Amino acid sequence: MTDDEYVIRADGLRRTYSGGYEAVRGIRLGVARGEVFALLGTNGAGKTSTVEMLEGLAPADAGTVRVLGRDPYRERAAVRPRIGMMLQEGGFPSDLTAAETATMWAGVTTGARPVAEALALVGLDHRAGVRVKQLSGGERRRLDLALAIMGDPEVLFLDEPTTGLDAASRRSTWELVRALRDGGTTVLLTTHYLEEAESLADRLAIMDRGLIVSEGTPAQVTAARPARIRFTLPATVPAGRLPLSLKAASDGQRIDIRTRDLQRDLAELLRWAEASDVALEGLDARSASLEEAFLDIAQRDRTDDSMNDRVVDVR
Repeated sequence: MTDDEYVIRADGLRRTYSGGYEAVRGIRLGVARGEVFALLGTNGAGKTSTVEMLEGLAPADAGTVRVLGRDPYRERAAVRPRIGMMLQEGGFPSDLTAAETATMWAGVTTGARPVAEALALVGLDHRAGVRVKQLSGGERRRLDLALAIMGDPEVLFLDEPTTGLDAASRRSTWELVRALRDGGTTVLLTTHYLEEAESLADRLAIMDRGLIVSEGTPAQVTAARPARIRFTLPATVPAGRLPLSLKAASDGQRIDIRTRDLQRDLAELLRWAEASDVALEGLDARSASLEEAFLDIAQRDRTDDSMNDRVVDVR
């Protein structure tokens, strides 16, 4: 691994809070230059603690962190001008206008974009003269994003960037993130919107109890889960007539088949239905989704001690 390949990297990263609670338990992480990387996890999984260490807002209790080849906490003066951060809450003075807030921020930002350009990029140019306290929650999030990209950062950290946005604004934000990525910016984001991660991320990692338990491209993460076929049999057709090789589960006439070979099993089902003259009502066949992979981790039996030693290298 070299700094030319990975601009964010962590090795053996740990964070422990008072009382001995270990929020981050020795993870290894690498984010390549010019990619969008999503860090997912339920509340309490450790992703916020991880991002705070990567941003240099908090020191690691153990392990190493490098952003652009430097320790973001101990060498903050060298790293901070080259990164942008969008926190969950900006905390800007409520009586300033959006333009005044952006102007204030530009004054302390190295190589700042023109204020009008930054506001236009997030669709706030028409609200430049409105006080922060009069902006909607979604508009304040867009102002947070405008300030995060004010310095045209090499690395951009986005913490829940589209919370509170309407569907159109969320899509516009996605387009902006893609444009930044295409321009060479490396983006690490956290989000609770799995559709957002699936749409934006080149790679992603899912955290659970302070560990990274799944990683890869969205396709790789979902490929680890079985595909699904669902349908309803006519009342006159018992589930026992289905081919045994399909390993179907039934709830009355409602059938659920999980498969690692969707094409093969779906073809077999359709051949059986045609030969048996059976109509499959509400037939739905699809590959696993990122949501299913995420929920499987979130709902996993918490007594499974085998998870305690599972660490995945996502470099």
